[in-house]
Amino acid sequence: MLSEKDFIANPLTATIENGNFEWSAPSNIALVKYWGKKEHQIPANPSVSFTLNNCKTITKLAFAKKENNGNFSFDLLFEGKPKEDFKPKIQKFFERIEMYCPYLKSYHFTIGTENTFPHSSGIASSASGMAALSMNIMSLEKALNPEMTDRYFYQKASFLARLGSGSACRSVKGSVVVWGDHAEIDGSSDLFGVAFPSKIHSNFNNYQDTILLVDKGEKLVSSTVGHDLMHNHPFAKQRFAQAHQNLSAIKAVLENGNLNEFIKITESEALTLHAMMMTSMPYFILMKPSTLEIINRIWNFRSETKIPVCFTLDAGANVHVLYPENDIETVLQFIKDELVGYCQNGQYICDVIGTGSIKL
Repeated sequence: MLSEKDFIANPLTATIENGNFEWSAPSNIALVKYWGKKEHQIPANPSVSFTLNNCKTITKLAFAKKENNGNFSFDLLFEGKPKEDFKPKIQKFFERIEMYCPYLKSYHFTIGTENTFPHSSGIASSASGMAALSMNIMSLEKALNPEMTDRYFYQKASFLARLGSGSACRSVKGSVVVWGDHAEIDGSSDLFGVAFPSKIHSNFNNYQDTILLVDKGEKLVSSTVGHDLMHNHPFAKQRFAQAHQNLSAIKAVLENGNLNEFIKITESEALTLHAMMMTSMPYFILMKPSTLEIINRIWNFRSETKIPVCFTLDAGANVHVLYPENDIETVLQFIKDELVGYCQNGQYICDVIGTGSIKL
């Protein structure tokens, strides 16, 4: 089993003065949720997510060798303009990964980044953003260590992304990604995400995720604070055990294609995530009245039509509507007729299961 020490960069075998790389990395939506973490971004329980395709961050990393190796040196551009308030997060990320990537202080970087989804849409960009940056950093390391294997390249990229934003490790490679050690998932690790090891049933080919933008404002309680509140949570132990059980159950579902079971696990996980928020101390609620209206209308629609459409939630008010590809026409009409009115400014995003980061 790999440890943190295995990700310390090997002695460099090549030199490179300057250049640039560009990667896109997608967002992801957890089916079995991770909520609560230990030190060094280690999850308190394993999780599994669908990788999205359209909601992604595109990041270009330009670099040039510098004389003084004393400090990290970088400029940050968001949509082509300097973004000073993003810089502290990148600085902290570089500090966290320095021991694994000591070559970073040898270069001045210009990081240019943009999202394909609207800024401040309520869709977390930290996962896609940190994954895209990590892919670029690993491209530099690969140039400095050309003998690096592809397997190690992707494992370390996921490892680094996790240190920037926990769920970012699930945005590196794979359509369905598991993060966290689990007895039934070969190669699973707390240190990085792994692609689901079994063949995924055809029912999940091109699975759809329409994201209903219920509330695009900043969350009242950040995910970081929410995770910390699990340390003394009265139901933490039961929740972590439940996550292991649900991951076992959804593993079987992803293999056998049972959509009814998929719906039960996915919706239960979404509601459990928010139940943990409502029963922590201090307690808080991130769902909005419109979130609950949407959930009830999805339940009514599913009951009336028998179409296997369901919802999941992130740590916020937005609703992810999940459904098979062959039901697109009917479900989108339902969304337009009944759900758009609950979205802020009528906004929603159509997405589909993807495969992970792409070098551009």
